[in-house]
Amino acid sequence: MKEFKGYMHGVNLGGWFSQCDYSKDRFDNFIKEEDIERIKSWGLDHVRLPIDYNLVEDDAGNYVEEGFAYIDKVLGWTEKYGLNMVLDLHKTFGFSFDSGENEAGFFEREDYQERFYRLWEELAKRYGKYSDRLCFEILNEVTEKEYCDTWNRISTNCIKRIRAIAPDIKILLGGYYNNSIEALKDLAMPFDENIVYNFHCYEPLIFTHQGGYWVDGMDTSFRMPFDVTYREYAENTNKYLARFAEDFSAYDQDARIGTEYFEDMVKEAVRVANERDVMLYCGEFGVINLATAEDTLKWFKMICSVFDKYGIGRATWSYREMDFGLVDDHMKNVLDELIKVI
Repeated sequence: MKEFKGYMHGVNLGGWFSQCDYSKDRFDNFIKEEDIERIKSWGLDHVRLPIDYNLVEDDAGNYVEEGFAYIDKVLGWTEKYGLNMVLDLHKTFGFSFDSGENEAGFFEREDYQERFYRLWEELAKRYGKYSDRLCFEILNEVTEKEYCDTWNRISTNCIKRIRAIAPDIKILLGGYYNNSIEALKDLAMPFDENIVYNFHCYEPLIFTHQGGYWVDGMDTSFRMPFDVTYREYAENTNKYLARFAEDFSAYDQDARIGTEYFEDMVKEAVRVANERDVMLYCGEFGVINLATAEDTLKWFKMICSVFDKYGIGRATWSYREMDFGLVDDHMKNVLDELIKVI
């Protein structure tokens, strides 16, 4: 499989310019230069920077220079400390992976799609020249499978318009069910050699999202350790997350979860990447801060060992807060060990 060089070990800067209150205080203070320096000191090679369209656009679609200035600042910091960057459009006008943001119409309305194309053309004009240290991720987490064909058309059109301006920048592309591995086979064939297939991985969801207040069907008081049997994973999933239908029946029900689970999980992604000769990247993976730090470390060690085996680049979710923060007090006792594996 082709290696996604320079993007093998990274961290998300979630909640800074996306999924936030959009206040000047947030933009100025949530992440500072010393955080970028710290990330470099961990030995990581990149950051993933989620942005929402309303950082750089007003309601009418006019561009906001103050928003672009924040992106410029991050690019300056990453250059200073020798880090690469993924620029991720986390929300576009008319669509968000988070239904609570009340964005709608993107997959139905051509005018919303045209606004999306124009935004990416603007981003390409400003940042396409940094292709040696920057990649574009054109949209975070398409949700419904019914959007698949429409998304393939939109993403292909968007890539064509970016390519007219930035012919060699790498472009990340994920699919339905929130960048699921299942969706990779249904993505449009790679447009050129600089396309990267992107997936997100929070499996087993019952462990990584235990007690999550935003998860449909979840009991917010539910907690479970990582190192338990497949039977316990199946029972807890059926009780709290039946709608997600994760199947553990292929495993010895009395055996404790092991690397074979993660091997089986990524083999389809690796198969598709090899078949289509594309680079492969896991843009988000992590564990909610309601799990113990010690169990979180066990999960990271296991999944990262499989990522390493197959040469899969990745960025953990997330650097600070967002219910998954690496540098929050919750993780301080294991952080030194954790950064050796992510």
